[in-house]
Amino acid sequence: MKSLLIACAVIFMSCANVPSQKSSAPQENAELLVSESQGGTDKPGFKIIKDEKEFRNIIAGSFGTADLGKDSYVSYPKFPKNKKVVIYNLGTFRSGSHKIEEIKSVSVKNQILYVEVPAGEPSGGMEIQVISSPWFIFTVPTDYKFTSVELKYSK
Repeated sequence: MKSLLIACAVIFMSCANVPSQKSSAPQENAELLVSESQGGTDKPGFKIIKDEKEFRNIIAGSFGTADLGKDSYVSYPKFPKNKKVVIYNLGTFRSGSHKIEEIKSVSVKNQILYVEVPAGEPSGGMEIQVISSPWFIFTVPTDYKFTSVELKYSK
């Protein structure tokens, strides 16, 4: 019974996340806007967000809310006008936390956008198996031209 309560609490807490704001040390060429542990697609991939309406719809969809108006408890960052906004889906994972909390650097080489993020620390011990589909939204300079995105994990 105790295990069931713990499992329910873990599932509830993962569903009740509030989007994280930009990182405390803003990057010169990249900025993390929103990162979520649920709501992404089954396969890794990216999409460039064109306008604020699409940006709001993506965030609102992750919380199942119809309108993120004045009375909403969800606080989200403003849509940047002078940068390219990218949503990246990490794919599906069976356990562990794969939420991106920081972007160390970004670079473009051969039309591939390389996003360097910290490697996840192993949590140790037995974990409850929870399927997650994390995603995050970040910005890059408007002059970056790329056709694919690759994550680079570093310590």
